[in-house]
Amino acid sequence: MYGDLKILTGTANIPLAQAICDQLGCEITPALCETFSDGECRIEISDSVRGYDVFVVQPTCNPVNDNLMQLCLMIDALKRASAGRITAVIPYYGYARQDRKVSPRAPISAKLAADFISAAGANRVVTIDLHAGQIQGFFNCPVDNLFASRVLLEPLVDLKDDVVVVSPDAGGVERARAYAKRIGAPLAIIDKRRDRPNQASATHVIGDVQGKIAVLVDDIMDTAGTISAAAEVLLRDGAREAYACVTHPVLSGPAIERLNASAFTRVIVTDTIPSLEKQAACPKLEVVSVADLLARTIHNIHTGSSVSALF
Repeated sequence: MYGDLKILTGTANIPLAQAICDQLGCEITPALCETFSDGECRIEISDSVRGYDVFVVQPTCNPVNDNLMQLCLMIDALKRASAGRITAVIPYYGYARQDRKVSPRAPISAKLAADFISAAGANRVVTIDLHAGQIQGFFNCPVDNLFASRVLLEPLVDLKDDVVVVSPDAGGVERARAYAKRIGAPLAIIDKRRDRPNQASATHVIGDVQGKIAVLVDDIMDTAGTISAAAEVLLRDGAREAYACVTHPVLSGPAIERLNASAFTRVIVTDTIPSLEKQAACPKLEVVSVADLLARTIHNIHTGSSVSALF
């Protein structure tokens, strides 16, 4: 069906790449991804890609720098092998939280990472739920920023009128409003104060959560401190249960312990970042797949169909 299409992947999330190929009815193009003893990455594409439409599936998750370098080297190898078009499919874009200067003499790391990918030779980028939409402008090529809301909300469709969608902070209101609009639910906001990175305190709720199932929505869950504190505040203010819907389960440091001890009934995340081991350690964690969303996006790009229709 896709005679001139090839899909490659590094080592960041092979199960997701395989699931995408299963949806499309094709195979992963083999590529050598090794590491020398000094830590250098070695990449070699095993098949001819001359003139092909190539998609590289590689989230830049932990270890972020290794996976970013793998992605750039694969793109460079494809460019030098005369691939017809190279699309970087980056379900989770690392460094996205460093999208501006927050102090003097600090880098804008999200821009630099985008420069690496552009300079390597990517002709197009596909990603999911960028931390800040304006990061699309950091790239010198077209960017499709897909939304995971439809996938994340599927397990909640039967709750209907019992749900209130909650933003964990003021910065996430636009995202939470989009979720609330999709399922016809009211909106609430957590008033949050952040003292330093990975540490924040939730104070009170703006909006009515009394007797409702409060669904906290966010793009990234790292150490889970903020979102766990928000769940406590929601129950304190009368919510019947607290759920979380988060696109990217970074889940570093004490995240799993915090979730296990938290007030959440369910924590729904996607597989943009592999988390099977963490799911086994946290019974509250429920993983839904973005493979179908990415497969349909790849199909539409490859065939020249509309991608915005998937939004």
